[in-house]
Amino acid sequence: METYLNFMLIRFGLIAAVLVVVALLVIAVALVLKRRGRLDQARRYADPAARAALRAATRRMTGGRGQGGGRG
Repeated sequence: METYLNFMLIRFGLIAAVLVVVALLVIAVALVLKRRGRLDQARRYADPAARAALRAATRRMTGGRGQGGGRG
């Protein structure tokens, strides 16, 4: 049982470390884009993808039922 708990603790630590590294990379990229004056351009490119991802997540959470999106 102790071995299993150690494994779970190590796994949690690795996942947390990966999330921290990803967050730091996102912040670093945003700072570089801001300094070069291209943050607004990056937002314009990322906005449609973010909206599509949110729509897909909403569809997945509602079990495939949309928000009355005009079908049928």
